[in-house]
Amino acid sequence: MPDTTTRSVHTMPFGAEVCDGGVRFRLWAPAARRVELLLADRGEHACEMRARGGGWFELLSDVARTGSRYRYRIDGGLIVPDPASRFNPEDVHGPSMVIDPGDFAWTDATWCAPPWYAAVVYELHTGTFSPEGTFAGIESRLDHLVQLGITALELMPVADFPGRYGWGYDGVLPFAPDSSYGTPEMLKALVNSAHRRGLAVMLDVVYNHFGPEGNYLYAYAPQFFTQRHQTPWGRAINFDGPESRVVRDFFIHNACYWLEEYHFDGLRLDAVHAIYDDNRPDILTEIARTLRAGPGRERPLYLVLENVRNQARYLAVAGEREHFDAQWNDDEHHCLHVILTGETDGYYADYATVPRAMLARCLAEGFAYQGEISHYREDQPRGEPSAGLPPTAFVAFLQNHDQIGNRAFGERLCHLVKDEGALRAALAIVLLAPSPPLLFMGEEWGAGEPFPYFCDFGPELAAKVREGRRREFARFARFGDDSRRPHAPDPCATSTFESAQLRWEAHSEPRHVEWLHFYRRLLTLRHREIAPLVPVIEGARRTASNPEGAFAVEWPIRGGAMLHLVCNLNGRAVPAIGQSAGRTLFTTHPEAEGAEARRELAAWSVTWRLDGSNGP
Repeated sequence: MPDTTTRSVHTMPFGAEVCDGGVRFRLWAPAARRVELLLADRGEHACEMRARGGGWFELLSDVARTGSRYRYRIDGGLIVPDPASRFNPEDVHGPSMVIDPGDFAWTDATWCAPPWYAAVVYELHTGTFSPEGTFAGIESRLDHLVQLGITALELMPVADFPGRYGWGYDGVLPFAPDSSYGTPEMLKALVNSAHRRGLAVMLDVVYNHFGPEGNYLYAYAPQFFTQRHQTPWGRAINFDGPESRVVRDFFIHNACYWLEEYHFDGLRLDAVHAIYDDNRPDILTEIARTLRAGPGRERPLYLVLENVRNQARYLAVAGEREHFDAQWNDDEHHCLHVILTGETDGYYADYATVPRAMLARCLAEGFAYQGEISHYREDQPRGEPSAGLPPTAFVAFLQNHDQIGNRAFGERLCHLVKDEGALRAALAIVLLAPSPPLLFMGEEWGAGEPFPYFCDFGPELAAKVREGRRREFARFARFGDDSRRPHAPDPCATSTFESAQLRWEAHSEPRHVEWLHFYRRLLTLRHREIAPLVPVIEGARRTASNPEGAFAVEWPIRGGAMLHLVCNLNGRAVPAIGQSAGRTLFTTHPEAEGAEARRELAAWSVTWRLDGSNGP
């Protein structure tokens, strides 16, 4: 039988590269006069690296090998890990390890991710998704996700961060999977196993800052940062100033690395509104172009942004090769959250007045804010027109790591929404609307575990994080009383991390089984009825509303069909609107389907109909 395995290596101009004759080490250290390689398995014997010009230092070692642990010594003093380390088994301050990516045998040569329009995404945190808190723990539960109707996993960042646990957004070694989750081979095994089950895998990456602990670049490559732009984390990454070409290449290679060497099917770029670049093309466009022309030449890639600026210019229309597929639609989430919980403080204040009308706009046009003034954001205009974009350009969700974890106690919606009918109505919108939906781990069975922010920094930094969180929550009315803020969980306590770990044994309890069946029912319907329509949708429009807040939206389908949504997101019945003919795909209130009942819409009612066609 022929060998069907493949080997995947992404070649980079930096880091440790296994080659004929040994291992080649390269480091960009433009502020250093001298760099030495220290090999731990040779008693930290120092070998001076050769200066190659332009800030580069290089050494071909004939004694280093796969598995060797190494560090660099800068100007005879500071000892640092490799910023392009493929693995740091002793955390971010320890030595890096030489990895030969060609050692892993892939068996997914025939794999091709499903088209983006059919995606159902499941976001998870590796350390709390399973009792093991590892890549292997995820792998052992892939069948659950397949049965649920998920098509793509999305891993929160796995790049090496300081400490035993963390969300991952404070990573400092962006090429090294965090050792608390497992080895590079274990992450590859997870992706390989997911592909075998028909699941795509996405990775959340952070290109807007490095974490505050374990980042040594300031000492020997301060050109990575710029004073010209500031972010919430300090000086911005230098994407557009002097010597920025190497910095740009570092992150472009990182994006290619995860897709080529680890076979990830897509990336979600965190908080790109905190990336500053006055070049044309800017770094986001250059990343998209490079990925589409590289690993995206022969297979579908999912490229997704988080961007509070609502910059529609970055999102794709058919045939464009330098744009992103989609953006997380915070506007839609915020509208639904206000409707479901009544909370209107913090950033929810921008959605407090007419949340149902704004939700209808999101469903029909993408963004609620398309240039309007945001009072929460210092009365500045926010967003760009998005009505011309396809529904696939907006990822919809009721919960994600941010919207749960940005709360002081990390409560999920099952704790905040007492009326289950309200929550089911919102789910019927998110899971059946044409935009790709995203679920957050455990949501599908109504998991009760919170997801508060947690980290494991050293004592001095931990104290600053605690105080910073308390100041942040002071903006919310429910924490306006100083006496309440100290009761929020300590983000640096082990107990806070442990509180977020999913209790898998709970998902077989009767109440949770009921929720799980509901999610499976809606996702089965989505795959059978909605997803095939998405590629042939030709626009959308709000067609009716009433003062009580009920509204209707319809999506024309090529060939003359029409997908209709009519809903009443209120806790009381209201007069009927937007009467539509056609086959009922789903309704929250089947008992109200008769002609007599259509004089009013029941409380928390959602109905989907397809008119004029039996299919696309």
